[in-house]
Amino acid sequence: MSHWSRDYIGIPHAPHGKTREGVNCWTLAVLVYGEQLAIQLPAYVGDFVSIDEAAEIEALFAREQGAAHWNEVATPAEFDLAIFRRGRFDTHVGVVVRPGLMLHVVGEDQAKLERYDNGVWKPRLKRFLRHFERLQVAA
Repeated sequence: MSHWSRDYIGIPHAPHGKTREGVNCWTLAVLVYGEQLAIQLPAYVGDFVSIDEAAEIEALFAREQGAAHWNEVATPAEFDLAIFRRGRFDTHVGVVVRPGLMLHVVGEDQAKLERYDNGVWKPRLKRFLRHFERLQVAA
């Protein structure tokens, strides 16, 4: 049986994309949550002009986290979101595939699996978030 994450590997990065033709890190999570969990997350496409607007993107993440849909968790589980700092701001998100491994996409690349518990992502990891609809499932 194929793991759900394989369906997303190779989707290209597109700063304002929100379909399989191209996504950014957040809209990849939106796509996964909608298709795999039937949880609709806001895409925020159009809420920033450029992917370089790090402060605006961090504010969008903070607004989403503060919307009572998310709970910070210490131990990640499948489908939790891993939030990372890039530069001075928390502006990157990956979907946990299993503890230590995430599905994500960054500029000029495509969606892929990558470890976050070592290498370049480990020192950038800030927190894990679990959607309130998944609290009972992952507990």
